Amino acid sequence: MRFLDNDEADDPILSVVNLVDLFLVVIGILMIVIVRNPLNPFSAERVVVVENPGQADMRITVKEGQELTRYEASGQIGEGQGKRAGVTYRLPDGRMVYVPESNDTQRQN
Repeated sequence: MRFLDNDEADDPILSVVNLVDLFLVVIGILMIVIVRNPLNPFSAERVVVVENPGQADMRITVKEGQELTRYEASGQIGEGQGKRAGVTYRLPDGRMVYVPESNDTQRQN
């Protein structure tokens, strides 16, 4: 009768089942680590993701709290109403300087 009990213990398929269970646990742990990763862009409260910047198929995804909003470029130039607020200059070293216009200069335009 001892030999019948040992046959079940030596079954190689039981080892494979145990390995599959182990891999499932490892995959579950890795998924939890990925979701809780602080470098995950969607773990923050407010995030803006730009895909393909400057291209015709550019997309902007904005996450505010639990709400996701996606904007897609239509290829058209935008137009709006507003007033000139100042001038921006690029310095030789690459820095940008914004010079607001005074009230006297705005009245002339």
